[in-house]
Amino acid sequence: MPEPILISIAAALAAKGATGLYDLVKRKFAKDPAATLALEGAASAPSSDTQPIRALAERLESAGTEDREFAEALRTEWEKLPEGRVTYGGVHNTVTGTVTGKVIQAGDVHGNINL
Repeated sequence: MPEPILISIAAALAAKGATGLYDLVKRKFAKDPAATLALEGAASAPSSDTQPIRALAERLESAGTEDREFAEALRTEWEKLPEGRVTYGGVHNTVTGTVTGKVIQAGDVHGNINL
């Protein structure tokens, strides 16, 4: 089973929200059709389907075991992102500038929020 950080990285890759990270992994997987398929499968899977994320995390784990430089680069790139401080399924808000209103941090909300 992949480390939790690799699951988080795989989720960020699936969302394509981390361009530098995505490009790093895409370059690494370029000569491995099965790994490329895992990356593309995670990116196109519905967010409710966690299996493609887990499959991608397993590919990241294998690639990192075989190539320590890649493993280091992957974690370095991850730490540059706000998501790098959040685990898979966690919540992260970033608020910058002058704030005069209210900020709410929440995970899954089922129903209304009234302030």
